[in-house]
Amino acid sequence: MMQSIKIKSALISVFHKEGLGPIVQKLNELGVTIYSTGGTEQFIKNLGISVIPAEQVTQYPSILGGRVKTLHPKIFGGILNRQNHPGDVKEMQEFDIPQLDLVIVDLYPFEQTVASGAAPQDIIEKIDIGGISLIRAGAKNFADTLCISSVEDYAGLLDMLAEQDGQSTLAQRKYYATRSFQISSHYDAAIFNYFNAQNEVSGLKISASSGQSLRYGENPHQKGSFFGDFDAMFDKLHGKELSYNNLLDVDAAVNLMSEFQEAHERPTFAILKHNNACGVAQCDTLSSAYSKALAGDPVSAFGGVLIANKKIDLATAEKIHELFCEVVIAPGFSPEAQSVLTQKKNRILMVQQLFNLPDTTVRTCLNGYLTQERDNITDSRTHLTTATKNQPSEAQIDDLLFASKICKHTKSNTIVLAKDHQLCASGTGQTSRVDALMQSINKAQSFGFDLNGAVMASDAFFPFPDCVEIADKAGIKAVIQPGGSIKDQLSIDYCDAHNLTMVFTGIRHFKH
Repeated sequence: MMQSIKIKSALISVFHKEGLGPIVQKLNELGVTIYSTGGTEQFIKNLGISVIPAEQVTQYPSILGGRVKTLHPKIFGGILNRQNHPGDVKEMQEFDIPQLDLVIVDLYPFEQTVASGAAPQDIIEKIDIGGISLIRAGAKNFADTLCISSVEDYAGLLDMLAEQDGQSTLAQRKYYATRSFQISSHYDAAIFNYFNAQNEVSGLKISASSGQSLRYGENPHQKGSFFGDFDAMFDKLHGKELSYNNLLDVDAAVNLMSEFQEAHERPTFAILKHNNACGVAQCDTLSSAYSKALAGDPVSAFGGVLIANKKIDLATAEKIHELFCEVVIAPGFSPEAQSVLTQKKNRILMVQQLFNLPDTTVRTCLNGYLTQERDNITDSRTHLTTATKNQPSEAQIDDLLFASKICKHTKSNTIVLAKDHQLCASGTGQTSRVDALMQSINKAQSFGFDLNGAVMASDAFFPFPDCVEIADKAGIKAVIQPGGSIKDQLSIDYCDAHNLTMVFTGIRHFKH
């Protein structure tokens, strides 16, 4: 393999021409022969720079409305030939194939076209054929060819041309080949996922074109990265860089607050720690909602992630400022609130944008992946059936549904206790439902909550009546659970005998 190659000829055929001018001018200064097609050819001519049309090489015009322009042996032979291979050298001379040392090509904006809501035929026409083929060819033959496949790499190419007098090293060519295969594989994944929107073909294609290195993963000895379009979801106003654990908590916070985004929802505030809510409350004002959320567990709130469903005002900000917290998320911040909250230099403030979360969740498992549909069901009045003789009051129904929303986003096994639209306590991630209940009762009592008249939510059914009995003795008067146990009647009978209300949702919300 040739370590260093002087660029003597280049093929340029791009959709995006931003930043291309200085590169073309530099190539011209270096005496590089330039070949091009269509709009790029005209762009180069407009710069007053000589360019050879690809049609002159192929002796074939662009056909089928531009679908076929560069798909020709003289083009691909110029890219794929091995300069140290005697047979290739002989054939290049025999068929009068020009050597192409540099290929600058990008791809039609397929993803952007899909996102725009364009018509199917317009989307199909943005499936690149020539471009993707040129990229694969150039990247494959990195030993002899430099392939630039994205406008993001123009600056690096320009620096290389200027600093190395038009030469490229083997290491540079391999790096850009790697970049090219990343771009081509991402492109193909996007096309597959578009065609496979109904999951008719078994396959999992996950691709992220941009990633962010984190200081470390869950622990300092683990490397960590985030791949995704963070800026599409958040406008980060202030604070340090988010950590791996911050991002996990932010994800949990966003998913929880998605249950309280309807226009009729009152101001709602949540505080999360280690992916679970330690405080949630709804009130007529956001300031009051924050105070009641904090009261749910002021100890765990230290260093937590805070999220609101309404714009944060000055009164709320002044209260938040008294707490050490990592992240504050809201649909917006008043100028006065922002001024207060930015006084702590490391506190992260983020404005959440309107954004649809993916319909499929993915996690690693053993030597593969588990996928599932996102749990998009929110328990509502239409789901409820009363299993007991006692009918729930309107106020109880409101509290039961409030507790159910929190329960859905809490690690199983879980029990959630709530009263007057305030999280009293939850038992999280326990191996038994009884343990979860006892944990939640003890925690609520330790923070001074009066559980008389409170409600209880469970993420799954009760196989025995022990949970409703324990809840009853703690003062709880209404229960929401999926139902579905062959022993449901035992719990129902206990409730009927002790004047408790129990409703079934018919929907389980495990979160492992």
